Amino acid sequence: MTRADPRPHWIVLGRDGDDTLWAALDSAGVTFSRERVRFADVGRRVREAELRGGVRWVWHDTPAWYPPLLHAGIRVERAHDLRLCHAILRDSAFVPPGHAVGASRAWDAEGADGTDAAPALFDLPTARGSLPSDLDEALAEFARQRDAIAAAKDSGRLRLLTAAESAGALVASELRAAGLPWDAAAHDRILSDMLGERPTHGGLPSAILAKAAEVRAALGDPTASLDSQPKLLRALHRVGVNVDSTSRWELRRHEHPVVAPLIEYKRMMRLLTANGWNWLSEWVHDDRFRPVYVPAGVVTGRWASSGGGALQIPRQLRAAVRADRGWKLVVADVAQLEPRVLAAMSRDTALADAARGADLYGAIAERGKLEGREKAKLALLGAMYGATSGESGRLVPQLRKTYPRAMKLVDDAARVGEDGGVVSTWLGRTSPPPSRSWQDVQSDASDSEASELDTNLARRVARDRGRFTRNFVVQGTAAEWALAWMAELRNRLSALPEVPEDRSATASGPVFARRAHLAFYLHDEVVVHAPAEHAEAAAQAISDSAVSAGRLLFGDFPVDFRLDVHISDSAEKV
Repeated sequence: MTRADPRPHWIVLGRDGDDTLWAALDSAGVTFSRERVRFADVGRRVREAELRGGVRWVWHDTPAWYPPLLHAGIRVERAHDLRLCHAILRDSAFVPPGHAVGASRAWDAEGADGTDAAPALFDLPTARGSLPSDLDEALAEFARQRDAIAAAKDSGRLRLLTAAESAGALVASELRAAGLPWDAAAHDRILSDMLGERPTHGGLPSAILAKAAEVRAALGDPTASLDSQPKLLRALHRVGVNVDSTSRWELRRHEHPVVAPLIEYKRMMRLLTANGWNWLSEWVHDDRFRPVYVPAGVVTGRWASSGGGALQIPRQLRAAVRADRGWKLVVADVAQLEPRVLAAMSRDTALADAARGADLYGAIAERGKLEGREKAKLALLGAMYGATSGESGRLVPQLRKTYPRAMKLVDDAARVGEDGGVVSTWLGRTSPPPSRSWQDVQSDASDSEASELDTNLARRVARDRGRFTRNFVVQGTAAEWALAWMAELRNRLSALPEVPEDRSATASGPVFARRAHLAFYLHDEVVVHAPAEHAEAAAQAISDSAVSAGRLLFGDFPVDFRLDVHISDSAEKV
């Protein structure tokens, strides 16, 4: 590529008031042109560059740049998200210690502020705050990130991870722009059928009131408070149901007339508060549900949702997810994703062989001489999440005999965590170090005057951290596979033909109204909204993308990522 090439490898965007500052870089990252682009001209210039091809956009934060382009009918093929990639490279054990990318603290606005919060697998993200958006700082940070990847001990993996993470940011914006087709009338009917008609003057629906009366009758207390956990526990204790919580798992251990109606009451209230009529009014407009996805919203790289609860749509409401007329929904989920990822990471051919069947847990039960599919599932999940007691703990030793490579990988990760170390996913996302309070507990236990209480506390928090790191490597790598799956699927769907304008799914917006597109994502599941005549091709694209993602991450290791794919007018499970 010469410096006069009209198709630069990178275009870095920055802001200066109402204008956009634009720098074109060659493939080596050398700047060969800079210019100021008027705000009104940005969309046109981006569209022209995309039509020429060969361009990769660099910007400080995808949610700040991409949604306005999508609104204008412009889809970009590739981008590099400086915020997301900074977080990966700053913390990755693959990057040499002390690298300049870790010192650029202005890019730590997503919450890496040195606080004492202990890491958790399912924490929601903190607020991002402000990030540098001027061109010079974006150029400087991009240079630091490129250098960090080049200096990394496994630069190929980190390069793939940053590309996948950035592609995921594009997908997240596109999912919100296109929305998930949603039938508000069907949702209303479901709520009415399950909860009773919507009250016109506030209060609770009739079916919930009736169920509450049933619970209170079983408690022998017509005034019992059912929505205050401490008061409800006291009422349960008075009738001999001695539980520490009102989780359905604990309640079901007791035989008492209050158990069944209480579980049902809690289920009904959960549906009302999380996805009831207020949720429907707030989040479903123009036949679309448009949640706010947060890529890398949890520490392992899994996505979160900061609005709408996209990652917690209850099974009962899936019947409200309905394709537009003349379109179909292609729903696909991966069977037992994390155990398959564990097989590939550990190169455990025995576990990979078990994963080739339709039911991995059934195969594990047969080969490991475990007592049925459910016991096998319990054992494997226990191994990945660090169960050391109960039924899971009892079964794990048998797994170690049958699948020694897989078990060694998670056992080693747990040992590192217990010792205060960090672990990394397959592509190089690295777990946070232990908190200051964790270190203080370990220090107190090693003191010559430490009590037995100090020692026991240190052991417990060490084991807790070992369970965290044990699962971090598997869950984080599964998230990486899913990113690669979606990125490949995004490209394959964009290559499918458009339908005529009179067949448009207009509510999906100008970019996606006439072509198959991703409409929903949930860890190991995707939903594609496709013209009916392209639904089979979209289903094939989903399957082919899963195979491609496996090869991209794990080469020719023979692990089978099995998909359950079906085409329907609704997302309701069949």
